[in-house]
Amino acid sequence: MKSKAKFPCLPGTTFYSEVRRRVNNDFKENNLSTNANGLMWFKACLFLALFLVLYFSILLLPSHLIFISVLTVMLGAVCAFIGFNICHDAIHGSFSNSKRVNSFFSFLFNLVGANPYVWNITHNVVHHTYTNIPGHDEDIEVAPGLIRICTVDELKPHHRFQQWYAFPLYSLASLSWVFRKDYKKFFQKSVGACQNKHPKVEYFNLFFYKFIYYFIFIGLPILVMPLPWWQVAIGFVILHMAQGLTMGLVFQLAHVVEGTTFPSTNAEGNMEEAWAEHQMRTTANFATQCPISAFFLGGLNRQIEHHLFPKICHVHYGRISAIVKQSALEFGLPYHENTTFLSALRSHYRILKKMGRAHQEVVGLPLIS
Repeated sequence: MKSKAKFPCLPGTTFYSEVRRRVNNDFKENNLSTNANGLMWFKACLFLALFLVLYFSILLLPSHLIFISVLTVMLGAVCAFIGFNICHDAIHGSFSNSKRVNSFFSFLFNLVGANPYVWNITHNVVHHTYTNIPGHDEDIEVAPGLIRICTVDELKPHHRFQQWYAFPLYSLASLSWVFRKDYKKFFQKSVGACQNKHPKVEYFNLFFYKFIYYFIFIGLPILVMPLPWWQVAIGFVILHMAQGLTMGLVFQLAHVVEGTTFPSTNAEGNMEEAWAEHQMRTTANFATQCPISAFFLGGLNRQIEHHLFPKICHVHYGRISAIVKQSALEFGLPYHENTTFLSALRSHYRILKKMGRAHQEVVGLPLIS
């Protein structure tokens, strides 16, 4: 198992200490809670209601296959939105100041086919600590060997075409998560540099709730719907292609765009910059002025604020973004931002294209220190 990369502790006033002070003062001065507000509860109720309406409409209403397919695509997107808006905050502990409320909404992650315990390890612990560090942050390994996103990865002939096949691969990410990723991460000896030692109850939870998910989305439809099993299977794949593409694009646009870096550890296996400075160089925002993106993506279009303040509910990220940006500029740190979803998508496309070329063709790109 590789050793954990350590970030230096800098003396005096640092960027992180100052931006935390400013953000905390803003909440105190305006008498605001850092947890869910009315908008957050409305979104939670809306997306859960949409989930139930779509699921039972597909399951019980006699409809044409084309209409069922449309509803299935919509259900896949809603599953992603539940993950973004509800479960993500709950697992971070930012939805509520009540552990019971957070635990309940974390449990709903099972409804989208993912294990909340495994997600907490791979995302909250590893990704948020070792963001974009090759060999440590396994969240950036979307399709190892098939997609190359930094110069540390081995360049293979097929990478020259990755800007074209990467997006269809993203649509398969959710299927891989449901049938492979959770099991693999759970049973491998370590995730990044964090050794896996699981409570016995989590072995039961992994298999039991996966079985429940398979029954709800495969077994029950086969039993109830007047369709042959293979059409139900196709519907299941369609659902996860919609869910996977939605999730894959959002996560990639936050860390794999022009300007973000993939810094390596030094000779001692440690990082040169403090953790917060590292986050500013490895993370990017997109479509921050679009209210639709803010509503549906659960604040994941404001990844900078999320990585610095994961314990603050995402509905407040717009409020604190001006403080974070101003603080970054004062400390001479980058604040990566693509103004629209399409501009971020084009930037990600260009990174894929450049990383598919030989090393001499990409010299000068700010992708790895």
